[in-house]
Amino acid sequence: MAELLADQINRKLEQAAGLYNRLILVVAPSGSGKTGALQDVQKRINAPMINVNLELSKIMLDLTERQRALQIPRLLSGIVNSLQSETVLLDNIEILFVVSLKQDPLRLLQGLSRNKIVVATWNGTIDGNHIIYAEPGHSEFKRYAIQDFIVVGSDTTA
Repeated sequence: MAELLADQINRKLEQAAGLYNRLILVVAPSGSGKTGALQDVQKRINAPMINVNLELSKIMLDLTERQRALQIPRLLSGIVNSLQSETVLLDNIEILFVVSLKQDPLRLLQGLSRNKIVVATWNGTIDGNHIIYAEPGHSEFKRYAIQDFIVVGSDTTA
């Protein structure tokens, strides 16, 4: 499945370049090969790959909970914009869904994708014209209409 996802991502990169929000979300359940697909794309196009959980956690260690919530957009933007690449691959974005950080993960990713092509993994599912993160009733549950970004996943056609 990783090879199939990598091929889909590569095909969508050119399409994303012409959009306002140059965001590609790789949507599939945990353990389905998203990281492997990103690693494959990384090798093909020589784009940097960021473990968002790890990088943000390191930076936020000395911040209070309130400071974390206020500074996460600036911190993530700083990480992404410091890379000298037109395309950035983001993996392990679960920290963006932590309720206490009070973020809108999709809007944050869309903001990043105005200056670069951003390919991000999304642990979740595709339900018709929506992407879903977590189960309904879970504190981190999010459901977004698929608009203003590109979706690649096991449920989409190449």
